[in-house]
Amino acid sequence: MLGTDVVATLRAAGAEVTAADRTTLDVLDVDAVAAAVPGHDVVVNCAAWTKVDDAETQEPDAFALNAVAPSLLAAASRRNGARLIQISTDYVFDGHATQPYAEDGPVAPRSAYGRTKAAGEWATLAGGPDAMVVRTAWLYGRNGSCFPRTIARVAAERGGLDVVDDQVGQPTWTKDVARVVLDLVTAGAPGGIYHATSQGTASWFEFARAVVAAAGLDPEIVRPTTSDRLTRPAPRPPYSVLGHDRFADVGVAPVADWAQRWEAAAAEVLAPEQ
Repeated sequence: MLGTDVVATLRAAGAEVTAADRTTLDVLDVDAVAAAVPGHDVVVNCAAWTKVDDAETQEPDAFALNAVAPSLLAAASRRNGARLIQISTDYVFDGHATQPYAEDGPVAPRSAYGRTKAAGEWATLAGGPDAMVVRTAWLYGRNGSCFPRTIARVAAERGGLDVVDDQVGQPTWTKDVARVVLDLVTAGAPGGIYHATSQGTASWFEFARAVVAAAGLDPEIVRPTTSDRLTRPAPRPPYSVLGHDRFADVGVAPVADWAQRWEAAAAEVLAPEQ
């Protein structure tokens, strides 16, 4: 979902891009990674184990993709003078804050997924001063399954649904994350951690109502519920709001408010499959 938009955004800006998916590059193959990186100035790693609940029982597999792969990419990038940009997540935080998490805030993951992504951040930043971690959260986009597409389908099929109202975050369009990646590279931003999420906040319930309205349905069919009524293997962060202070330091525009960006994205994201 994210990788497709990153490739399209970079190519639209005139960059020469090598797009590698799992069929053309095994990011856990040391030799394959070593052969793929030379000749590139920037490596953007969008590959990840994202099945949060499955990671609780398959943490070694999640660790391989979320931590070992970035370490291999970091080593190859360092050897070839390339800049590595690793995509990460709000799950590296504990989710119990009362104000937005700063880029340099201490990580305290509560799930296997969060632990493996935090390890991937460490491996990336250990690769050199130019290495960059771009954290994002609550992603949605046209190219793949995502919360809005699922909510719109379920609402149409069932005529009503319950969505949690006690988890707060920043719904973020993959195209906006791709734009941030491009802007950071173009600006020659220093290495370190950046947060690519929308501004503003919403609960999953509030976002679901916006999605249902955009799908032409009555938002009143979305009913609020609480997390304790949904049993899941992995804990969800109740507060997933990330701060964006570093953008001002490097001259990169933050993503606009989530509601504004959803209004711009809705028709594309919810369009029927071709």
